[in-house]
Order: sequence, then structure tokens, then C-alpha cells
Amino acid sequence: MLWAIACVDKPNTAAIRESVLQPHRDYLGSQKGILVLAGATQNDEGTAAIGSLFIVNVNSRAEAKKFSDGDPFTQKGVFACITITRMRKGQWNPGAAEGA
Repeated sequence: MLWAIACVDKPNTAAIRESVLQPHRDYLGSQKGILVLAGATQNDEGTAAIGSLFIVNVNSRAEAKKFSDGDPFTQKGVFACITITRMRKGQWNPGAAEGA
């Protein structure tokens, strides 16, 4: 089943985010078996990350939380809020993201 994990950064955590960016990317690379989509959410100008969005394919909320808890961003306290929501696959058009 699919789970959307929406994370909102705490204020003034850009330096922490930057300091663990490579470990975060390495962690995501190690999760390719379950990670459907991942990306930073940005301010309207596209000049700063303000959170992260993940979609994972796991069997339970507990497994989705385990994924989130393993992320270096979570471990270093980047996020003010993490919301985990079960979802259904509806429209799927990854080609529409090309050039984004």
C-alpha cells in the first residue's frame, strides 16, 4: 500500500538540512525497494526548501514511520511536522514531471 509522508521544516533549519543532505540522499538511495517518489517542497519562488514529500510502498503505517524515522533529516530535527497518510494510486503520469 502507498503512504504519503509530508514533512514541514522547522524555521531556520536550512543549515542543518544542508549539512545532512548527502547522508539524506544516501539513505533515500538505500530505500529504492520501497521509495516511489521523493522531493523537497519549496517556497513559491523556488529559492528555498521548506519541507519534503515522500511516497513509499509499504504494508503499514508503522513501516512508513520507520522509513521516516530513518531519514537523517528526521534524526537531526529538520522537521517541525510529519504527516503520514495512506493513499491510493490514482492518476500516474511521471512523464508530466519532465523538465520540472
